[in-house]
Amino acid sequence: MEKSNNGFSEAGLRRLRGVLTRHVESGKIPGLVALVSRGGQTHVEAIGTMRHDGGAPMRRDTIFRMASTSKPVSMAAAMVLLDECRLRLDDPVQEWLPELADRQVLKRIDGPLDDTVPARRPITVRDLLTSTFGLGMDMTALGTPIMNAVFEQGLTPNLPEPMPEPDEWMRRLGELPLMHQPGERWQYHISNDLLGVLVARVNGQSFEEFLRERIFEPLGMTDTGFHVPADQIDRLPTLYAPDPQTGEFLVWDEAKGGRWSEPPAFQGGGGGLVSTADDYHAYFRMLLNGGVHGGKRILSRAAVELMTTNRLTPEQQAARHAMAVDNVHVSFGQGQQGGWGMGMAVRTYRGDYAPIGQFGWDGGTGTSTFADPANQLTGIVLTQAGFSVPNPAHLINDFWTTLYQAIDD
Repeated sequence: MEKSNNGFSEAGLRRLRGVLTRHVESGKIPGLVALVSRGGQTHVEAIGTMRHDGGAPMRRDTIFRMASTSKPVSMAAAMVLLDECRLRLDDPVQEWLPELADRQVLKRIDGPLDDTVPARRPITVRDLLTSTFGLGMDMTALGTPIMNAVFEQGLTPNLPEPMPEPDEWMRRLGELPLMHQPGERWQYHISNDLLGVLVARVNGQSFEEFLRERIFEPLGMTDTGFHVPADQIDRLPTLYAPDPQTGEFLVWDEAKGGRWSEPPAFQGGGGGLVSTADDYHAYFRMLLNGGVHGGKRILSRAAVELMTTNRLTPEQQAARHAMAVDNVHVSFGQGQQGGWGMGMAVRTYRGDYAPIGQFGWDGGTGTSTFADPANQLTGIVLTQAGFSVPNPAHLINDFWTTLYQAIDD
């Protein structure tokens, strides 16, 4: 077999480029940047254009809206506080988030908002870190009064309406009952935004300031943040949400004058980051290296292991499993990793080409970022086409399928 010096075969990398190019040439994916690394060597592909109708070419340093791939990165801020004993896993969060004291819990998930019982115990830091605090996005409960209230209160990034500033967001959150008892069930997203508020209140500085000081700057993640500065906005592509029926490229967010063109009122750890393939590569390589980057320790090895191993019982993640397996026609096959650590999926069974232990996550704007300890492999593929259609998920699936075939040993 032809070999390269980075643990991939040259033929495998050519095949990877061919598969990615095919997706762009299909007209379904305007452009992409893909980065793969193994054994200290890195290979990057930048294919297509910044807009669906042409324009500037994609470049290695193109800045993307990371959507839910923000979760694995923003989680690191909370892990720093655990490492420093400024937070403990089983501390009640109401000391810093008094809006979450004395919770009421729905008697049934589809019941009226005032049909509740008291929470059996306070919400803890552990509950937030593992997305089990009792409230979140539950795709199996759409249309229920509680999910309707979550959307109506603006508690999720529901374009085009931005989320309110953190104290107002917390006030609205505190008015709602929990969907489940604390620690009982895994639920998506809201806990990651909540962690950003917690980190800010513990530190007395903004979530972004703490991330920049403790994570971004030490890792050299110079293009990562919650907005794109005006002098760099040309590096941000138009974001599309293609029409599910026709495939027409509908603009979700423009670069200039769009949602990420100025600092947001709410710095959302669940989906608010912008970044580049190289910045995310630095972060995931740090995790693969047990918390060390460039000889400097960013996180303890124990913190990294806690983040990147499964934390959930089958009962806790029943809703996620149901979405992935029973509604695969809706989820396009994404989300079938089995487990969840802290801020990211962790593979607990071999359901596709990736081995057990692979960790990372996908984003609704057409992003995928995972690392694989068994193969010391990092893979990142970033696009500007959202999951309103299956095409970005098909691209991501083909990227991983082809990448694993390119491993050269």
